[in-house]
Amino acid sequence: MERKYKLKSLNTAFSCLIVFLLHKFYLAEKICSVPSEPVTIKENNTIDAVVVRINTSTKNVTLTLTENPDNAFDLRGLDLIVKKRLDFETLLNPEELTVQIRCNKTGSRSITLTVLVQVENINDNPPTFAQSKYILDVNELTPVNSSVAQIEAKDDDSGVLYYALEPTLNPYFRLENMYKPNILVNKTLDYDIIQQVTLTLYVQDTHPYSLPVQISYTATTTIIVNIKDIDNRPPWFQPCTRITIGTAKICLTVGYKGRVNLTERQEGPLQLHPGPIYARDGDKSRNEEISYKIVRGNEDNIFQIDENTGNITMLKPADIAGPLTLTVLASQVSNRDQFAATSVNIEVMKKSRNPPKFERDRYEAYVYSNSGPENMVLRDRTSNKPFRVRARDDDFANGINPDIRYEVQYSSYVNITTDGFVLLKKPVRTESFALQVRAVDVSTGEFGTAALSVLVLPPVGVQSSSEGYRAGDMALLGFVMAALLVLCLIVIGYLISRLKKRNPDTLKLSECLGPCLQRTQPTDGLRPRDSMQFTNDGFLNEADMSRLAMRRPDKRDRKQEAAPKWRVRLTPRERRHCNSCGMRVQSNHMHRSSPALHPKAYGAKDHVGSILTKERRKDKQKTVWFKESEDSSDIEVEIIPDDIGLKYEEKDDESSSLALKASDMELGEMTIMNTKDFDKKEENVCDVREPTDTDKVNQ
Repeated sequence: MERKYKLKSLNTAFSCLIVFLLHKFYLAEKICSVPSEPVTIKENNTIDAVVVRINTSTKNVTLTLTENPDNAFDLRGLDLIVKKRLDFETLLNPEELTVQIRCNKTGSRSITLTVLVQVENINDNPPTFAQSKYILDVNELTPVNSSVAQIEAKDDDSGVLYYALEPTLNPYFRLENMYKPNILVNKTLDYDIIQQVTLTLYVQDTHPYSLPVQISYTATTTIIVNIKDIDNRPPWFQPCTRITIGTAKICLTVGYKGRVNLTERQEGPLQLHPGPIYARDGDKSRNEEISYKIVRGNEDNIFQIDENTGNITMLKPADIAGPLTLTVLASQVSNRDQFAATSVNIEVMKKSRNPPKFERDRYEAYVYSNSGPENMVLRDRTSNKPFRVRARDDDFANGINPDIRYEVQYSSYVNITTDGFVLLKKPVRTESFALQVRAVDVSTGEFGTAALSVLVLPPVGVQSSSEGYRAGDMALLGFVMAALLVLCLIVIGYLISRLKKRNPDTLKLSECLGPCLQRTQPTDGLRPRDSMQFTNDGFLNEADMSRLAMRRPDKRDRKQEAAPKWRVRLTPRERRHCNSCGMRVQSNHMHRSSPALHPKAYGAKDHVGSILTKERRKDKQKTVWFKESEDSSDIEVEIIPDDIGLKYEEKDDESSSLALKASDMELGEMTIMNTKDFDKKEENVCDVREPTDTDKVNQ
């Protein structure tokens, strides 16, 4: 019983002690406290910046730093501060700095507080390259997408870097991506095209498309890539034509040609076309030494070749005519696997004794100034036959050498065909030009020359001031004149046919044309009435007989009988305008006794015939004119003396003849006036006489 009591007392005392200690610990924890989460501070902070504040529940608490990393912190009262600038790049563990603080109070148990400080890194350092310039050597024909270098930059801020290669349009190199500066071959390199490439590599510590407010640093470096020529091409015979097949380049040659005379050994190197045998290394910069050798076609040992120069010489003459073909090999001395072959064709021929010779030493040709390209030069002035030159070769029986080719020298105006015709290349701007024509025997190389002078003629149809009309011009003029003459004859024939049909309109036309024709023809020996048509045949015959009588020499001495003193009344003349010929002519008014003026004539409905007759009376030799119509009451008689309009004076036969002519003219006029159509009462009749004749009659 007593033992139980003792155990119970011990348990109670132990429990009290535990409670007391727990109370003391609880009171100590309540004295100081700090946040349990880590505290963040940016690098490059300001000095004395507060990191965290220590919370206390009572006064008279003592704080002591027990752990201070890099001696970067300090206590200012209840505040934990930074006493220097923190650099993220120099701290050993900048992401977690542990600071411990001891908190003491008299009569209380001391405690230790732990503060976790994280330094935040900021972009405060630019990226840098190890070198400012990099030099790379890259062989040509390096495969595409092969890496030639990887050049990286460093950044103390340990951030992501972004790269770019300039120029961006560079066709030969590129970057693998923007995060990795691995330089790759983008295009096959060819030393013959490009020998060096200069690049600029950019680096940036922020994304190229980031916001502009964000701090960004960049850096650059220069990369020089030298393209190295490699021994990848064989020797190339010159001259040659370069072609590209894929990535390979080939230089093709047509070979060489030469000629030697049969049974003759030529001294010195052979003259070959297009030149001496020569080959050079296909790799432009390497220029390897080349050696030459004849590998085929020299079985008779007629030729030999210089191993270093490639010149071919003869060891003995060739005894068989015809072509000989040699195969020549050119190879690199340092690398015999690099070689090339070509052919040399040597023609063995009989010796030529005569060069080509033109038919003339000097030629003349012509060309029009308006001739254009491809027009032929002409042989002479008067024809369009083309000019042609020919050369003979007396080594041939017919003089025709098929190997002759023609050339033009010293002129840019013309070309010459293989047949010897000369063609213009462009219009000629000079009055003349000269040139030299050359005939070359392509098989022997012999040639002959001749001079050619070309005179520039004016265009066709334009006459030169220094020459007369050509035969063609005169022929054209004769043709035009003949055509006009035929046209005139047709018109005259038509008029005559109309006159023969007694067409009244044609009669008026002939009457009006009488003065026009009379002005252009001589009047000697002609009477105005010669161009008239009379309806009174008796009067016409009498007049003609009297005219013939006056021309007889035996009647010139006769005197005219005295005329009666009484006169005939003449109607006055009136000047009219002839519409047919455009001249002013004179016409007589109708006689008062004419049927046209008779009152019954205007009202007659039936056709009225007018018959003019003539009767010669014996007593006083008077002429009577009868005018009849259907009605006998309309018959009028008018007595007209034979000597009307005549004056009898003692003159010679010539004066008498002139008087007779005047009288005959007056009677002719009266006859025409009386035969006028009755239904045309207001029509003007053209008179074929001129005013001067009328005046003579009226005197």
